Amino acid sequence: MLIRLAVRDFAIIEAIELELRPGLTVLTGETGAGKSILVDALQLLAGGRGGPEMIRHGAERAEIAATFDLAKAPAGLTRWLEEQSIDGGGELIVRRAISADGRSRAYLNGQSVPVQLLREAGSILIDIHGQHEFQSLTRAAAQRELLDGYGRLDPLVGQVGIAYRVWREMLERTLELESRARDREAKLDLLKYQAGELQALRLEEGEVARLTEERARLLNRGRLAEAAQAALAALYQSEDGNAHASVSRALQSLRAGSTLDPKLAPVVALAEEAAVQLREAARELERYGESLEVDTQRQHEVERRLAAIEELARKNRVTPLELLPRAAQLAAELEGLERAEVDLAVLRRELAAALERYREQARTLSAKRATAAAKLAKEITARMQTLGMSGGRLEVDVTQSRTAEPAQHGIDDVELRVSTNPGQPPRALAKIASGGELSRLSLAVQVATSAQEARCMVFDEVDSGIGGAVAEIVGRELRALGERGKVLCVTHLTQVASQGHQHLRVTKVTDGKTTRTSLTELADQSRIEELARMLGGVDVTSKAREHAREMLQSAGKRLGARR
Repeated sequence: MLIRLAVRDFAIIEAIELELRPGLTVLTGETGAGKSILVDALQLLAGGRGGPEMIRHGAERAEIAATFDLAKAPAGLTRWLEEQSIDGGGELIVRRAISADGRSRAYLNGQSVPVQLLREAGSILIDIHGQHEFQSLTRAAAQRELLDGYGRLDPLVGQVGIAYRVWREMLERTLELESRARDREAKLDLLKYQAGELQALRLEEGEVARLTEERARLLNRGRLAEAAQAALAALYQSEDGNAHASVSRALQSLRAGSTLDPKLAPVVALAEEAAVQLREAARELERYGESLEVDTQRQHEVERRLAAIEELARKNRVTPLELLPRAAQLAAELEGLERAEVDLAVLRRELAAALERYREQARTLSAKRATAAAKLAKEITARMQTLGMSGGRLEVDVTQSRTAEPAQHGIDDVELRVSTNPGQPPRALAKIASGGELSRLSLAVQVATSAQEARCMVFDEVDSGIGGAVAEIVGRELRALGERGKVLCVTHLTQVASQGHQHLRVTKVTDGKTTRTSLTELADQSRIEELARMLGGVDVTSKAREHAREMLQSAGKRLGARR
């Protein structure tokens, strides 16, 4: 519920701060005083478009702030605030500022948010109805949501939505498999050929590294043989002296010395070990030298094998070391394609079952919508008779969508069609020519569908083109709507203004140089004077005052409205 509104430097408003009480708040004043500017301010606060032209002349920026009591907040708002990680607490402060350079900033409880998020919050908090602003009633989606809300069908709509998403996911998987199946044969032949080549190669784990190492050894076997022979001579075979002979002589001396001093025994052991290691090294060098003494046939074999591996790697666009992983990948793809036909058949059965589950729930929703539509049409038609549209009627058409494909909201097209005069065929709501008729119809719809957690509703001159008893009924309907939530109404009619729980007068003030709008809360005699002015015009008579007093009393208000 809207409890506080502050507007600064917006249009011709310099600074206004309002404390709004529960119920119906009426705004009255002379034509051109700026009553609808407050409606424009609320539209901006709800995420409407704003530009520097809205800033009061001479000011640097315009700012609008509103405080909403969340005690009876719509459940959708509470969930939305949680999703956006905005701490609601007991109140929600919504603020919008527009700078002279055109930049716009929005805040929810002091947290900066994009205007898109402000618009989402505004769609939950505020519903503005003006003579030419009835998008919320003329949009097909809004009409469907209105019917679902009236019939308390939102839980069932949610179930249909879940069934739709399950079906949609299966459909996408099915389409993907079908797309793959269309060129399955060609892909299957290619994969079999590629996998066959790799299988025929019979590549072993680590073979590429071993062959590469062997090729390098074979290409350099002359230098390697020379190095091995030189090392063998120095270690064991040289007659001019070698390491093994030197160690053997040293070992003889150490053994002789160890008989005299046992402390040399560990050194003897080390020397003996060195002699053994030298003999082992020599034998390994001999074997290595022998391994290098091969004919060129082995080198040719290695080269051919590596060339075959490298050629297949190029064909598969991988490195030779990646050929084995590539073979595993091809095998998996081949298995997947060979299994695709079976998988597709299973998935098609699951898709058909998901579609049937969706249609079953959608048909249940459609039947309940039809029942709710008849009840809603009857209730709104009855209200139309008392709102200056005698003989008019509303029809709520629920027809199954012409498209065969399921939708998130079900299989129904919902359309509100209205005849405002006897004998006229019902037409789509958007084609009603009279803004006044559309505004009163909107009022009837809001009263019929409003709940205890109703959002703040703003009506801008819904009484246009009516008077007398019809105007009084409109006022009563607005007052009844205000009993369930916060309602603001801009009006020119006394019959409507007298029904308000709170009365605000908008006045345009000018000193010849500047013009600004002021706002005053009326009570007691000042309210009677305003109602009398609305009744009598320039010259306010005692009869007009008495009539105004009687209207307040008949509206259930004691003389001197509470502040």
